Amino acid sequence: MHRFARLATTLATAATLALASPVSAHATAIGSTPVRTFEYSVGGMTMKIPTGCMFTHIIRGSGREITYQNAGVDCAFVAALSSGFCNWRIDFSYADTNNRTYRTSRGRTHNECKIDPMRNNAPQRLPRYGKACAQLYVNGVRRVSQCHHITK
Repeated sequence: MHRFARLATTLATAATLALASPVSAHATAIGSTPVRTFEYSVGGMTMKIPTGCMFTHIIRGSGREITYQNAGVDCAFVAALSSGFCNWRIDFSYADTNNRTYRTSRGRTHNECKIDPMRNNAPQRLPRYGKACAQLYVNGVRRVSQCHHITK
């Protein structure tokens, strides 16, 4: 009986390791940062973004190869009832390990107001390790950013 229990444990461990082992070395990173409450003016009207919005940045790939990248805002509670973000854009930037930005993919400025702004970025190969960041600009002012480290 003891031998059977040990064999069952060994087989269960091997099965778990086989299922847990990745087929290839791909990485996914998802991070969210709260959007702080702020006010801004559009056409003489004061707009207010209340507490309850999160800026989320998703990145997929392997090493310096980025196969998918997306960033956007999700709001809940009272924030979901607000008029949203006007004159917004989302930029993606890349910095080396010394924190020097070497590439920025500037998004288009959207003049409409939207409660859930979002942007995808094209797949790309980074020339060096460091970090990939997404930033939300509203009315020309950076309001929030979220970064992921790209390492070996």
